[in-house]
Amino acid sequence: MQIAPEQGRFMALLVELLGARRIVEVGTFTGYSALCMAEAMPAGGELICCDLSEQWTDIARDFWRKTGVEARIELRLAPALETLDTLLAEGQEGRFVLAFIDADKGSYGAYFERCLRLLRPGGLMLMDDTLWGGDVADPEKQDADTLAIRTLKAALLKDDRITLSLVPIGDGLTLARRR
Repeated sequence: MQIAPEQGRFMALLVELLGARRIVEVGTFTGYSALCMAEAMPAGGELICCDLSEQWTDIARDFWRKTGVEARIELRLAPALETLDTLLAEGQEGRFVLAFIDADKGSYGAYFERCLRLLRPGGLMLMDDTLWGGDVADPEKQDADTLAIRTLKAALLKDDRITLSLVPIGDGLTLARRR
């Protein structure tokens, strides 16, 4: 459930290239991806992490504290859609430079729509696990998560609001730049 080290370094590079000062992450687990991004952010950067598990995010908080990035990270323990909707209701639309999605696959489509609204034009969305172990290309695989990823990928190909790329790192990292 954790991203690969090479993916963490790649994401950190993207944060640096974008000069990302505001990031939202959907799915934090033990905090490695957040740590990679927070370390790459400029001083005064803000990373909002959405997760449900206090148990796993306690591990994350410990690592964030030990590496000195804790002040850059705001953890919101609630359903991610609720947190994203709250950010939109707070007037945060178009205020984020980067969004990273790595949570329940069945909600990827809903996460994508909210995060796209939160991103500024030119902002970048990263979605993890979009190769899904090759299952998305296997017509025999019909479980809910595989179907959700397959449906999202088909929709992204036709979405004129984004520029799209897939990087075969980890289990597939989809990049969608908001036009």
